[in-house]
Amino acid sequence: MSVTTKWIEIASADGGFGAYLAVPHVGKGPGIVLIQEIFGVNEHIRAVAEQYAADGYTVLVPDLFWRSAPRIELGYADADWKTAVGLMHALDADKALSDIALTTATLRALPGADGKIAALGYCMGGLFAYRALAAGLVDTAVAYYGGGIQNQLALAERIKGPLLMHFGAEDAHISAAAVQAIAERFEDNAEVEIHVYPGAGHGFNCNHRSSYHQRAAAEAHGNSLTFLADSM
Repeated sequence: MSVTTKWIEIASADGGFGAYLAVPHVGKGPGIVLIQEIFGVNEHIRAVAEQYAADGYTVLVPDLFWRSAPRIELGYADADWKTAVGLMHALDADKALSDIALTTATLRALPGADGKIAALGYCMGGLFAYRALAAGLVDTAVAYYGGGIQNQLALAERIKGPLLMHFGAEDAHISAAAVQAIAERFEDNAEVEIHVYPGAGHGFNCNHRSSYHQRAAAEAHGNSLTFLADSM
């Protein structure tokens, strides 16, 4: 199934930023705000946007690093990792969440967005997807290996919609104890679903990385599609 893609501009109080839009062949579908890893809206993240557009969703991906490095596109070699970590540490999380709010509002206003809006994020983006749901910006959220969620469990009481979280059992950045703490905090919330994938490490969904785990990526994508279909 073909999809239509383009960059659009979103105005903000302190300037404006680009966002990558992917629209399904039929021209409309439920909306997804896709939130990047620390490597920018790079080839992998654009491919994920196109994948979900092919699945029938209208997807909009904000460039969260626009204030310091507009439309930067990083790979996964050591030098790019160093740059990516520096950009992540320099990012103002509250301003980034405001950018996600503007992206959500823009997506809701697009003729191609139909129905509810989900946040779907990877790594840093997984944490922002969780925060976006807690802030009431979106109707549902999917977080892939969301680093730091275990440190923001005070927001758990604000989670009022369906939430799906994916973790790799062999993730060197998110410990089993962290995943357990998240699971225990949400064990009484029937709208929260957690999957842990055996043999998978951090970044298991990214086929541009050595940590790519094909089975876990396939299972997580299927679980995400089922979850989104049920919650949207």
